[in-house]
Amino acid sequence: MLALAFLTFVAASTTLARPAAPDYPARSSEPIDLAVPEIRHLLAAAFNQPPQSTARLLHWSNWRRRHQTTARRSDYRRRLADASSA
Repeated sequence: MLALAFLTFVAASTTLARPAAPDYPARSSEPIDLAVPEIRHLLAAAFNQPPQSTARLLHWSNWRRRHQTTARRSDYRRRLADASSA
């Protein structure tokens, strides 16, 4: 429980202030915020053998979160198209 609380605190402290516009995530090209599973994965990869360089690990995390942003944006577009056709 303590580990989950720590990961939740880290995730909350790294979240950037976002505009209150409801369609902001659909327009954003920034990677999604760090979430508890992503932080847990980064910590596990940092302490497991063989050790990876910090730069490579952060590059991979950034790529993954950008990919998730693209998937989220596509999902929002599909939902908007479905809502407007109904």
